[in-house]
Order: sequence, then structure tokens, then C-alpha cells
Amino acid sequence: MTVSYVVTGGGRGIGRAVVERLAAGGAVVAIERDPEALDWADGHPGVVAVIGDATAEDTAERAADLAEERGPLRGWVNNAAVFRDVSVHTSPPSEVLSLINVNLAAPLTGCTTAVRRFLAAGTPGAIVNVTSHQARRAVPGCTPYVTAKAAIEGLTRALAVEYGPRGVRVNAVAPGSVRTERYEDLLDRLGPAGAERIEREMARLHPLGRVALATEVAATIAHLLSDEASFINGATVPVDGGRSILAQDPEAHDV
Repeated sequence: MTVSYVVTGGGRGIGRAVVERLAAGGAVVAIERDPEALDWADGHPGVVAVIGDATAEDTAERAADLAEERGPLRGWVNNAAVFRDVSVHTSPPSEVLSLINVNLAAPLTGCTTAVRRFLAAGTPGAIVNVTSHQARRAVPGCTPYVTAKAAIEGLTRALAVEYGPRGVRVNAVAPGSVRTERYEDLLDRLGPAGAERIEREMARLHPLGRVALATEVAATIAHLLSDEASFINGATVPVDGGRSILAQDPEAHDV
């Protein structure tokens, strides 16, 4: 029997890697704001594109309808995010709150839609929210993003305890830096010397000595959606090569 999934922000980076992995074993509806980001999905078996805003209820409902037409809905991945930050000393609270809302509204809308569909169908289901290492280790200048991602981890725990008894598991993954199109674009803009500097810094921040591949994050998400993770609920799984536990100790020395 074919099962179905919905992935928000499914056009690029982690989202695309998740869509491609899940499509190997089911039908996937990918939500994306930018139509060009899903050009690669044309003719891709098992992938259906929905162009729209992941924060909008009608977009989420349309995606859920399309997924259920192809098979029982089994999983929902909230990956869509906006990477733009401001600081409170230069921007009004309204602007900060607006950016927090953008990054929190999409997973809240996705979780709401998924939970209601799972309960209506009377079938078990799983949700994975994509957060960030920044939810627990803040980066200066990133207040809206840090705040929203921390709130999403709280949302994950709240829904896990409320709906776990009804067969709905809710978990999160918290990546560190990931080699996505956005990351590669940054390196290209910096030029060879700047790119080398960034790569050295990323190697220093991640104990495994490199940034993640999008496929590595996707593998963890796919596991959390699967029956093999049937007793994992309310967890935030770091997929950051150890970045979130690395202490930048001024007395640290090479060994």
C-alpha cells in the first residue's frame, strides 16, 4: 500500500533531500513558495508540487488533500523557514515579531493540519519539525530565528504529550550548518579566500570537521517518520556533528 507525506519548503536544500528520499517509498506532496525551486520535480514519480505559502491554512489543506488522494497520510515534515534577521537595538519590536511569526507560523499550520488529518482518519502518524542548533546555542544577530526555533521545539514537546496517546508522534531535528544551495551561494560570493576561511571556521565549529550534507539530515527525518522510530516522541535530535555540545573553551588545546 502506498502511503503519503507532506514536506514544506520541499524545493531546495534539506527539504528537497527529504522529498527525494521519501518519494522512493511513497507519494510526497512538496509545498514551496518559489515555483522555480520545484522545477526538478516535473515528471518525478511520486512527487506532487503545491506552490503556496506554508503559513497559509488553505495551502496546507490543499497539500493534505492531494496526499490523501495518493495514499494514507503517514508523515508531515515542517521544513520551510525564512533566513532574515534583525537586532532589537536597530529594529522595532513589530519587525522582530513579524520575523518570529513567519518562522513559527509555518510549522504551527503544518502541525495543526497534520494532527487533524491523523485524528480524522483514525490512523497513526508522525510529524517532524526542522529546528536548528541555534534554538539552544544562540548566535548573535539572529534573535528572531533563534526565538522562533526555540518556540518550535517547545511546540514539538507540547504536541507530543497531547497527541501521543492518540497515536501521533511529534519530533524535531536540529541541524548545524548544512551544505545546501544557500551555503554554496555564500561561498561563491566570498571568493576562494573567503570560502576557505568559512570552511575552516565550520570545521572548527563541528567536531566531525565539516558541515552536514542535506541527505544526512534527510536520513534522520526519514527515520523519525518510520515505524523503526515508533517509541521516539517529543525528542529534538541534533544532526550537527556535535556542534551543539562543543564548548569553545579559551583554555582548550590541541590533543
